[in-house]
Amino acid sequence: MPNIKIAIINESTVVSDSDAKAAVDALQRQVSNDFAPAWGIDASLTFLPSGSNPSPDAWWLVILDTSDQAGALGYHDITSAGLPLGKVFAKSDVDFGSSWTITASHELLEMLGDPDINLSALVQTSETDGTLYAYEVCDADFVFPAWFEGFREQGTQFDFQQKITAPFQLLPGGYIGAFDIYSGSGWYQLYPAKTAVRYSMRPRLGSRRDRRRTPRHQWMKSDLTISRQKGRTTASRK
Repeated sequence: MPNIKIAIINESTVVSDSDAKAAVDALQRQVSNDFAPAWGIDASLTFLPSGSNPSPDAWWLVILDTSDQAGALGYHDITSAGLPLGKVFAKSDVDFGSSWTITASHELLEMLGDPDINLSALVQTSETDGTLYAYEVCDADFVFPAWFEGFREQGTQFDFQQKITAPFQLLPGGYIGAFDIYSGSGWYQLYPAKTAVRYSMRPRLGSRRDRRRTPRHQWMKSDLTISRQKGRTTASRK
């Protein structure tokens, strides 16, 4: 039995509990069959419908409607017990023509790979210069640890789909958070050359990209009770 327990909590109005539970079954297979062999990290997933209370020792992956809900309804940066927390903005995904299940997979694997959102890989170019690359498992693709290891040579498997051929390579559609050490100007998103700028490239409120740029002393614990109270108030106004 994996020692990491993750509660998948459905607090969205656009995702039914039955659809969420079916997705959790698929996510469990992905974690145990695809992620764990490559990364050496496994987890036990449990689905919780709205109104349920997760185990105090569980990490959370919460299905919400929009990124605004992350702040307004009490879902912040870590669980009420101070443990890792991931967010899926299902309605936002639908509005952008995307799939919430893809986002759920993305956020789940990244939370397992870097639960505290504090890991990075350094590519050093001089004694005082270099670039930090955020340890995000799914931004460049579903990558393997070798993607973050500059000494790896061609022929190494860098990603699950076996499309990437070198460390830190970005293919169309991929991106990664980067930090230029010399300039010290903070985290920014690095994209492949000639990538068209889109609004969806901006970090969503409460996302991992947003939290990586937020000082740790400003992180806030989540409160399911606040969220549900406000959710009922909103629903009563319709």
